Amino acid sequence: MNLLWLDANTPFPPVNHALKDPPGLLAAGADLSIERLRAAYTRGIFPWFSQDEPPLWWSPDPRMVLKCDALHISHSLGKRLRQIARAQAQGDFSTVVKVDTAFGSVIRSCARSAREGQPGTWITQEMQLAYEAWHLVGQVHSIETWIEGELVGGLYGVNLGRMFFGESMFSRANDASKIAFVHLVAFLKRQGVDWIDCQMNTDHLASLGATVVPRAQFLEHVHARVQGPDVVWHPGMLDQQGVLHPLGTLVASPSESRPQRNKA
Repeated sequence: MNLLWLDANTPFPPVNHALKDPPGLLAAGADLSIERLRAAYTRGIFPWFSQDEPPLWWSPDPRMVLKCDALHISHSLGKRLRQIARAQAQGDFSTVVKVDTAFGSVIRSCARSAREGQPGTWITQEMQLAYEAWHLVGQVHSIETWIEGELVGGLYGVNLGRMFFGESMFSRANDASKIAFVHLVAFLKRQGVDWIDCQMNTDHLASLGATVVPRAQFLEHVHARVQGPDVVWHPGMLDQQGVLHPLGTLVASPSESRPQRNKA
C-alpha cells in the first residue's frame, strides 16, 4: 500500500490504511492548522516528524494508553509526594504544580529534552508554533512543576471532550515530570477523563502504569470520549486531589494532603 500524500483539502484516510513498515505511518503532507490537528486527534492520528521532513501522520497499532485508575506511583515517588503535601499543609509552597502559566517554556523545554543525544527533535519550530496557537484557543495545556520559583519539569497535551492526549514531558529535577503527571491524572479523574493517550510504547510510560491496547479499542474509546464539551481549564495551581485552584489560593490541610497510591 502506497503512502497517501495530503494536500490542504485531502481528508485523512481510514487508519487501517497505515503502513506496517514503518508501523503506524498513515499519511504525509498537509499542514499543522488547528482544524487539521483537531481532525487528526479525533481520529486517533497524531503528527510526528523531523525538521527536514514534511508533516508525517501516525496511528500505531497497538496504542499506548494510561488508564487513570491504573496509575502506578513508585515507593520513592510516593514518598516525595507525601513530603510535598506535608510542606504545603504547613504553608510551605516552595514546590507546586501549576497549569497553563508557562506553556511556551514547557514546549521549548520538551523540545530540548527530546533533542538530547539526537541530531534533531520531532518538536520542531513548526510544531511548537502550531501547538502554541492551539493552546491559545484553549485545547492544549501545560502542567508544570515549580521548585523555588523555577520551572523544573512538566508536560503538555491536548484535551478534546473527555479525552486527554499526552504529547511530551521534560525534567530538570528528580521526578519533576512525574510529579506533574500524577497531579494531572488526579485532575483528569475528577473531570471524568479515564484514559490518557501516550501514543508510543516506552519503558518510562510503562513504569507509570501505561499499557498497550488494540488500535480498534483505542479508537472506539476516543470516538466516545471526544464528544461533548471540553474539560474546563484555567491558569492555576493543582493540589494532589486534582483540584485546580486560582493562582495564589492553594491551601491544603493535613487531612487532605495524603497522596493516594495505586498499584499498577
